[in-house]
Amino acid sequence: MRITVFGATGGIGGQVVRQALDAGQKVTAVVRTSSAFELEHPSLEVVRVPGLDAADPLREAIDGSTAVISGVGARGRKVGPVASSSTKSILAAMDAAGVRRFVAVSAAPLGPVPPDESVLNRRIVHPMINAFAADVYADLRLMEAEIMSSAADWTIVRPPKLNSKALTGKYRTEVGGTVTRGYLVSRADVAHLMLKVLDEPSTICQPVGVAY
Repeated sequence: MRITVFGATGGIGGQVVRQALDAGQKVTAVVRTSSAFELEHPSLEVVRVPGLDAADPLREAIDGSTAVISGVGARGRKVGPVASSSTKSILAAMDAAGVRRFVAVSAAPLGPVPPDESVLNRRIVHPMINAFAADVYADLRLMEAEIMSSAADWTIVRPPKLNSKALTGKYRTEVGGTVTRGYLVSRADVAHLMLKVLDEPSTICQPVGVAY
């Protein structure tokens, strides 16, 4: 399997690249021309592009791949609508290259509130989180809408607060929903799930909640 990874210099995308290589996969990492990326591996190809705002320069990185994984997202509340614009270009490039399988990272607050969630989380914590990062979540909602209306065989992974702890491979998931009382998950474990769902047909055209 060859996997094209966008957002390869980020916390989740970088983990996807490393874990895929460790698993014996061939990887094409898409990196901005201005970004540093020093990882070298016999099964790794690095494609540098000026940006992710146009589809044509991205097609070369996608041609011949089995799947595309995107860890692209805003790195702060004031960065602007990064995820939606980039994903639109990625999907167009995938369509042109004839590649259908797509996995992207979003965020848990975009999922439904679990019916058995605590009253505190339902009435206070979740509304506060949504208000605090309103611009980021608005961008992610646009991104999810682009994905869901595309011809791709997509899976959207929705983690809660991220940390940088090591891979465990042990986490809860909820296909089509949100993990109840799911507060944390590591970037490494999100990457693990994004690779894992490539072999799980039940996750195609489904959001998947993930948390410890």
